[in-house]
Amino acid sequence: MSDSATTKTLPRQPRFIQVHGEDLAAASEELSAGLLAASAAIEPKYFYDRLGSRLFDAIVELAEYTPPRTEALILAAHAQDIAAQVGTGRTLVDLGAGNCEKAGRLFATLQPRRYVAVDISVEHLQLALRCLQREHPLMDMVGVGLDFSRSLRLPGEVGDSPRTLFYPGSSIGNFAPREAVTFLRRARVVSPGGNLLIGVDLVKDRAALEAAYDDALGVTAAFNLNILLHVNRLLGSDFDVRDWRHVALFNEAESRIEMHLEARSKVDVHWPGAGRGFAAGERIHTENSYKYRVDDFDALLRAAGFTQTNCWSDEQGGFAVFSAAA
Repeated sequence: MSDSATTKTLPRQPRFIQVHGEDLAAASEELSAGLLAASAAIEPKYFYDRLGSRLFDAIVELAEYTPPRTEALILAAHAQDIAAQVGTGRTLVDLGAGNCEKAGRLFATLQPRRYVAVDISVEHLQLALRCLQREHPLMDMVGVGLDFSRSLRLPGEVGDSPRTLFYPGSSIGNFAPREAVTFLRRARVVSPGGNLLIGVDLVKDRAALEAAYDDALGVTAAFNLNILLHVNRLLGSDFDVRDWRHVALFNEAESRIEMHLEARSKVDVHWPGAGRGFAAGERIHTENSYKYRVDDFDALLRAAGFTQTNCWSDEQGGFAVFSAAA
């Protein structure tokens, strides 16, 4: 057997490319500005330190948090139709890959020639991608550490073959609609001649929406509170999680779930060069998750320049998966 033939059958190892570097000065500046704003806020990307990523993996297993299971059922039920729309044998770019499980379930039908997992939480991504590589030892896999909320420039190692961008789990809801259009335009630019496959949580009963973000076990509360510990490490602040409680509510006028941290009593928080006092009941806004109607999200895709849109939904109309041509 020739050396080249032997090489083709050897198990691969995933490659990792660090585009996003943890710039502590920039993170400190951003966090300080958010906390000192008239309405204090922390960007949701700061949820995803090592513990935060693991807590999110636990959230998707909760009975109250139905989007991941509903999305999985939609993708399985319509697998062949989806493959016909987005094509097979392409580079599958998984945005916000997390534990990589959602994309892994698409391998059988989409048969990607290369899998590219993109996430801001690099350590968590490396572990997940190594596990997935063991399940698919011959597939070419690339991990990219990238804060794609800021920039969606993919490194050259991703290659030039046609791409299917996969953005599951309704994470697009973290962007306000105008920001979502901007993000979707970037997605179209980096997938010329390719496709987008995206999950979208739909408007539904208020009680169901709020329960999904305020579960009985308190896992989402822990996920929300953990952001303060991450901020302490990055900013040098002295938040005590015992001073705060988790709040989740549906803002019907804005069609979004909001997550906040509310001060249980008057508290002062300090960090190098600054600080802020919070009154009892004052809140720090940590996340928005916009909920859409099918026609409204289709219009967003078209405003971003996508064409040939398709939509699959569950029988209850609670979640949708869209495909669109770049």
